[in-house]
Amino acid sequence: MTKRLTDLAKSETGVILDFDDSDPALSTRLREIGFAEGDNVTPLHFGLFGKNPMSVRVNGAQIALRREDAQAILLKAVKSEASA
Repeated sequence: MTKRLTDLAKSETGVILDFDDSDPALSTRLREIGFAEGDNVTPLHFGLFGKNPMSVRVNGAQIALRREDAQAILLKAVKSEASA
């Protein structure tokens, strides 16, 4: 089942499947800052107002991004770190 990064709860892990094609410039920007297909991504923290921005771990790096940008990241194989 395909989910978006914004669907994950704190400490859940997903594998990046693809990027939303509606904004090619955003997909390019996300790749430039370190997101790539096949990478594990885990939300770490959420902002106080509307859970914006959010902080995630990808490839051992911590990256903060806006929820509207995180919506463009499509995931598969979602699992909880507690069950891993």
